[in-house]
This record gives sequence, structure tokens and C-alpha cells, in this order.
Amino acid sequence: MGSAILGARNLTGCEHRLALDFAPREELAAAVSAEETAEAQRRIEAAQAHRREVLATIHERRLAESAGGGPDVRWIDDGPHRERVAATREAMDAGVGWILAATLPTDSDRGRRGHAEVLIRDGDGYLPVIIVNHRVTTRISEPRDDETATLQTSPLGSWRPEPDATRSLRGQRRDVMRLAQIAAMLDDLGALSTDRRAAVGGLVGLDADCTVVIPLGDVVDDYDATLARRRAIADGEIATAPRRVSECRSCHWWPQCEKQLVAARDVSLVVGGNQGQVLREAGILTIDALAGHRGPQPADWAGAVPFDDAVVSAKCWVGDIPLVRRSERPRVARADIEVDVDMESFGERGAYLWGTLLTDTTEPSRPVRYRPFVTWEPLPTDDEGRSFAEFWAWLMTERSAAHAAGKTFAAYCYSQHAENRWLRGSADRFGHVPGVPSRRTVDAFIASKEWVDIFEAVGATFICPRGKGLKRIAPVAGFAWRDDEAGGEASMEWYAAAVGLDGTPRDESQRARLLEYNEDDVRATKVLREWIAGDAVLELPLAADLLGR
Repeated sequence: MGSAILGARNLTGCEHRLALDFAPREELAAAVSAEETAEAQRRIEAAQAHRREVLATIHERRLAESAGGGPDVRWIDDGPHRERVAATREAMDAGVGWILAATLPTDSDRGRRGHAEVLIRDGDGYLPVIIVNHRVTTRISEPRDDETATLQTSPLGSWRPEPDATRSLRGQRRDVMRLAQIAAMLDDLGALSTDRRAAVGGLVGLDADCTVVIPLGDVVDDYDATLARRRAIADGEIATAPRRVSECRSCHWWPQCEKQLVAARDVSLVVGGNQGQVLREAGILTIDALAGHRGPQPADWAGAVPFDDAVVSAKCWVGDIPLVRRSERPRVARADIEVDVDMESFGERGAYLWGTLLTDTTEPSRPVRYRPFVTWEPLPTDDEGRSFAEFWAWLMTERSAAHAAGKTFAAYCYSQHAENRWLRGSADRFGHVPGVPSRRTVDAFIASKEWVDIFEAVGATFICPRGKGLKRIAPVAGFAWRDDEAGGEASMEWYAAAVGLDGTPRDESQRARLLEYNEDDVRATKVLREWIAGDAVLELPLAADLLGR
């Protein structure tokens, strides 16, 4: 057997990252650091803080519920791994009802390690509960009958699972795999509450308002196969190679992988996921081979990206072409009164800033005004509801005024997935705050023709060989951000300093920096959509011309 010991994190994500993480350091490029990126480290620290807060709440509730009733709850103290394992085993042997911050003994034979934020006594054994720093359920606007609800939840700090018709699960495979690993380890110790195929676990998300019940029986075979394959990769028994995937954006190995992929002109730089695998199976391994392809598309080609788009993207890489028009004359929705909107959020904790830019196209002399709606109270906070209510009231006032004046109105964002999520989420979470609209009102606005996604317009208008992100596309239209470090990852660090998340004094300069960054984002959206509607865009080549049609 190999020597790799895998934690739950190693069970999902990029297989090549796993191989690099476990490779002997002398085999790796000397210039590459295995340290986490600043963004990844921030997420780790935020998750740790969230777990501590939730555990403290559970601990307090268990103490209150079991006052004078025996050994109901025990929090395992920090310390060396061996001491935490011993304390956990002692608590299990004593039959403690709730064991917090539990650590299981490393399973060297099967190559795995694990810990659970909570172990709950159930019958003669325990079931695992984990705490994660992302949302795990979505509120349902029109709840189903209890009889048709498939999701079960329990109040936080107790274990009374019941059907929950008010929520749907936002499942993530990594959470289920972690619970499956803990359950398997408990089973090997003879401490699982039931047979593995009947086992359940608990999942507490960012909102920490309940524990979601996760059935684990259906993933037993998947977990066992995944563990075996992942351990073989970590032990060097299965070879891997770099491929560009979404995970690369935050991976500490990306600088090394990117150099290798660029040097090889790997086709995954243009086409990723299953489509990239189809190309490799068809013998199309490089960007140049894809650009020069003259035959039919591979028989197994399927997915969101049409094969012709993939070929054009490859030709753009070869010819260093930033964008290609799909049609002779690109179109984008315009209006008399135009409002560009950009939201800033801090991970899963909330949306602290709604930035707006109002343009009256019927009165060119009227100043274009940037107006932010912001809370500087650390998220999560009800003050987020106050700032959102003010944003919504202002937006609807401008909309109504345009209609009253007989003018058309449109609000624009770039990639509505993020804005829509927080529009709906704010309505759901802050319905008690004066001025916050109902979920139905928000949904009606999102569905209207007056809410325009420029990201979708870009996708419909252009083939974008290097991505459709605003930072990629707006510079082609001539826009430049004032801050060279502007970006989503950097803004997280700025926000942490701006509100003093780490207990440090609040940095007013970072607040100004965030507002400038947000203003630039809405101005970039304005510049981009006006460029699409203008004549300069006609200088870009046509896709049909590149394809020779």
C-alpha cells in the first residue's frame, strides 16, 4: 500500500493539483511555492472563524438544555493531534451526547484522516455534523406541502430531523464526500450510529439557522471508488497532467501549470471541461491543431460551446485577436434613462455595496452620476438590509420617474447571476427591514426587459477566446481601471481592512479604494455597451470570415 494520507479536501477538485500536493518537493520546479494564495488563505481563515462562532452557539444551547442532566456536551480543546484524538475517544467511550471539535485517529491502513465539528450520539453510535462557510440551502418562495418535502432539517443545537418544505438543498459534492469519509472512519471504529448504507450526516451552512440532514447511503460506492483512485494518484501510481479548469483561478500551482500549458499550446487553454476531453480523444491536442481543423466536429461533441466557436477561438489565439463579431452589426439594448449596476459581496456573507451610474441619453448635458449604497458594518449585519432597501428605493424611483416622463428605462449589470442572487437573497433575508421589496417584486423586475445583462449580450455578440470577464472585455473597448490591483480577490482584502474584520482599526483609505473600484466597474459596463452600439466595433473581424464562409 502507498503512504498517502488523504483529508476530505483531497477527495474532490483537480486531480493534478492532488498529484502536485503529494509529489516529492525535489521533483517540483524550484520557483514554485506550495503556499496558498492570499484569497485561499482568506477563505480558510473565514471558515475557521465561522466554525468557532457556530460551535460556541451549539455549546451554549446544549449546556442550557442539559443543565444538571449529565455529560451531554464536551468541547475538545485545541492541542496536539494525539491529545485531541485521545480526548475524542474518551468522550465517545463515556457516551457524551454531543462532542464538539472532534478529531478521529488517522487511518494509516486506508490512507485517510478526518475530523468533525460535531459528533452526535444516536443510538449506540455517533453521526457526524460538519460546519461550512457557504450557504447550503435556498429558501423556497412557495413552500411545498410537508408530505412532498424531501429535505429534512433540524434546529441548530438539537437533533430532531423533520421534513422542511421551506428550503431546497444547494448541495456541493465536497461536503457530501467529507461526511462520507467521517462516517466510514466512524464505521471502522465501530462507532457509527448505523450501517453505512443507512447513515446520515448533518450540514450547517453560513446562515447557521438549522442543520441539514444529508443521507450518505447512496454515496458509499462513489466514496470508496473516489478514495481508491485519489490515493493512487497521491502515491504516484496514476499519472496526471495539467489541464485548465475553473479551479485554476485560485490554485497555488497555476503559475507552473500555466507555463506548461502555454509551452505545449494545450487545447484546454481554449476549450475546457468535457469538451476538452472530447478533443483530446479525437487527437486534437493543441490550439494549433484545433485552429487548423478542417473536418467535421467530433462525434461526441456536446455542451454549451458550439464546435465552430471553439475553432474560431483557437484561430484567435494563433492570430492574437481579442474578439470576433458573430454578426455584421452587433446589437445591445439601449434606453432613454440608463442605470449601470454593480454589486460587491464578501464571500457568502452578504452584499455590502450596490454601485450605480445613471445616464440620461435624452439630455447629454446632464451629468453622469455615480451613487453607491453601502454598509461598512462587518457582514453579516442587518445594516446590509438598510443599504439594500435604499438602493432599491432609489432604483425604483428613477424607473418610475422615467415612465412618468414617457421615457424608456433600462438597468444594466455584468453577469446577472451574481446580482440576481443577492437581489433575491436580500429580499428573502431582510423582509423585516422597511423598504426591502418582496421576493415576488424582485423576481418580476429580474424577468422584465428593463434588466439587461451585458455579459449575456457579449456572449451573444462576440466569440471571446480569452474569456468574457469584464476585466478581459472592457479594455478592448478602451476602458482602463484606475487601480492596477483592481479585481475580485484584491477587493476581499480591501474589504477586510475597510471594516476591521481581524480586529484591527478600520482603514478609511480602503473604503475609498473599494468605492473607486466599484465606480470603475459600472463605468466599464457603460463604456462597453456604448462601444458595442457604436461603429468602432465594426473593425473586429467576423467569425464567418475566419471560418472561410
